[in-house]
Amino acid sequence: MSKIALSLLMLALSSLALDVFARDEFGNLPLIAAGVFFSCWLVALIIGRRFKFDPQLR
Repeated sequence: MSKIALSLLMLALSSLALDVFARDEFGNLPLIAAGVFFSCWLVALIIGRRFKFDPQLR
């Protein structure tokens, strides 16, 4: 997993934790942010799989 994908996953999880612990303060904003970060994480995983380095090619 790339550093970008890992950071997007951490942002999604922290947004979900913020929604659980501070539900009344922010409304639905943490859930929307978590959905956006999670979808960007999936895109980063797909792009990371497509451009995989193969050391056997010479």
